[in-house]
Amino acid sequence: MVSVIISEKPSVAKNIADALNIKNRKDGYFEGKDYIVTWAFGHLLQLYNVKDYDVGKARWRMENFPFIPSHFRYKVKSDPRNKEKEDLGAKKQLKIIYSLIKRNDVDSVIQACDYDREGQVIGDTIIYNLKTKKQVYRLLLNEWTPDEVLKGLQNLKPNTEMRPLLDAGISRQWADWVIGINLTSVATLKYQKGSGKALNIGRVLLPTLKIIYDRDKEIENFVPEDYFKLAATFKTKDGKEYEGTYMEDGEDKFKNKETLELIQQALSHRSATILDKKVELKKEYPPYLFNLSNLQGFITNKYKGWTSDKVLKVAQSLYEKKYITYPRTASVVLEESLVDKAAKVLGNLKKGLPYENEITFAKKKRVFDNSKVESHSAITPTYLLPKSLSGDEEIVYNAIKNRFIMQFMPIAEHEETKIITKVNNNEIKGLFTSKGKVQLVEGWKKVEKIESKDTILPLVNINEVVSIEDHKLTSHVTKPPKHHTEKTLLRVMETCGKGKDKEDDDSEEMMAAILSGYSIGTPATRAETIKKLKDVGYIATQNKDLICTELGRKLVDTFPVKELFDLEFTGRLEKTLSDIEKQKFKKESFLNLIFDFTTGAVKTIKNEKDIIINEVSNEKKTIEVLGKCPLCGHGIIEGQKGYGCSNWKNGCKFVIWKNDKYLASMKKKPTKTMVKSLLKNGVVLVKGLTSKKGNKFDAYLRYEKNSDNEYFSWKMEFPEKQKVKGEN
Repeated sequence: MVSVIISEKPSVAKNIADALNIKNRKDGYFEGKDYIVTWAFGHLLQLYNVKDYDVGKARWRMENFPFIPSHFRYKVKSDPRNKEKEDLGAKKQLKIIYSLIKRNDVDSVIQACDYDREGQVIGDTIIYNLKTKKQVYRLLLNEWTPDEVLKGLQNLKPNTEMRPLLDAGISRQWADWVIGINLTSVATLKYQKGSGKALNIGRVLLPTLKIIYDRDKEIENFVPEDYFKLAATFKTKDGKEYEGTYMEDGEDKFKNKETLELIQQALSHRSATILDKKVELKKEYPPYLFNLSNLQGFITNKYKGWTSDKVLKVAQSLYEKKYITYPRTASVVLEESLVDKAAKVLGNLKKGLPYENEITFAKKKRVFDNSKVESHSAITPTYLLPKSLSGDEEIVYNAIKNRFIMQFMPIAEHEETKIITKVNNNEIKGLFTSKGKVQLVEGWKKVEKIESKDTILPLVNINEVVSIEDHKLTSHVTKPPKHHTEKTLLRVMETCGKGKDKEDDDSEEMMAAILSGYSIGTPATRAETIKKLKDVGYIATQNKDLICTELGRKLVDTFPVKELFDLEFTGRLEKTLSDIEKQKFKKESFLNLIFDFTTGAVKTIKNEKDIIINEVSNEKKTIEVLGKCPLCGHGIIEGQKGYGCSNWKNGCKFVIWKNDKYLASMKKKPTKTMVKSLLKNGVVLVKGLTSKKGNKFDAYLRYEKNSDNEYFSWKMEFPEKQKVKGEN
């Protein structure tokens, strides 16, 4: 008999088929002797809309809400371009899956979607919607390498064992539907003028917005204060100098300048004595392995133009290509059962590295610890080494690979010296502190060439007398807190505000907070939440900073359901979902709680004063035609991503992309003026292009159709060789 394997995506189905050596590809599936491998495209089914339950509620009216269905029902997902129509690709694939399951030679189904809440919901809604009587098994994998696929198929579980995971996924899906549909509808009706756009309200969206709002307010309300510091330069008998900072009662910042001025005067013509000297050997451990939030924080902080959403997409692509393990994890350590696998991976990765002989595999508690694994282990490379990667994939893969290798390099060590110097004047109560640091063992820091700055202090002995060579009093101003970046926001979301001021991702407090289950969203959804806040216009980015927009601020100030802004409230809901997964809480109790909350929230909004916080303009923008299309003669217009032909619906492919790679390589973007001139004259003079060596130059550019295909390429000519009708 045959088993039908259902994976979450076509690329994963191919990985499974390759592992099983199935070469026979048909329309929508691969067929082998014992297995048929088919796929979804993520969610093929979605929850009904309100009007699907009741046509009378097609128009948003206050009296239609709250609306809570007695039974939640599913339909084929909507076409992303036209929400009123079914997605024909999804409908076709569903038919294929159902026809395969119904086949007489098929006796079982294997649910092989991602091993998480979402993957459980995706696969189970497809399978159980069919009401099949055939046995359903679950393939639970953390990576899609051939070895793991074959091993996983030998260790299938009955899918009924995954009921708690499904319950948690369904609870999350239904709860977000009920809160989102009801509160978005009544908030839009109450606080917005004009139609065509909704005022989005969400369980995870609003507390995330509030984190950014609160930080912006802190910065706005910050009152800078002056403070002063005093430093002195001391000289030893053999002429070596070192600097010390004045400290009194453990404080080196003073609000009162006069206090320090008096001390400064008392320093003149004085000597000082070395009161104490401590030399300590300090060990520096590598940062923990990556979970998704830490990976997103690391990449968005280090590389310009990256967002959390982009990091997740690239990591997902590496996972589907079998190069890394499951990325949507909250854990920063590995299960102890992965020791042998990790040793094999390390053996493959270290070959040929300049520090290969320093890499030694060992079973370390800091890397392998079952008590600190939440569902999935940390992200690591697999034993398959990539043959070729895109630039973006290389950035993410190398970060994961380096972080893994670091764990098995020597621990970095430095020597820290602290000298306490006392001025020989009894009127001066405080002491001068000097700190020095010398890196002794570079260890894991070699992997990413992390520079360590040494501060070398001279060799001195206790009770040694030194002279005061110089002193300076400096004035400083307290700085406001920094705006949130995606890195700092992810940290607050991950721990629900616990440990939020810790710059150190590796503190035990951070890990305990993550493992407690209190969080805003899950590793899988946080990037999507940040992206949505930008898309709906509640926040904006300035370089790496996240800022609350005027609309975002008005929403926080006006929206009356304050629980939705409360980190603790949202954290408790997320914790309850994680408790459902662990069978400590019932799905029904959670949903009743959500339904009661939503009913109360709708009532609260209805009883509030009518205030307009957002006005949607329905005026249609006049579309400017920039010139004639060189392919079909229709008008060229500006779109979001490029300047393209208005006849694109009928297949015209002419477009000049705004992020055109050729122009970008010379640090230029196409402008409207440039496109107009190009279409009119066939050529345009572009000034201020940048060569690879960084030199500026001017050139004429043409955009000509390739002879062997329907695409266009740039041609460059230089001014002295060129005569044209018009210029830019």
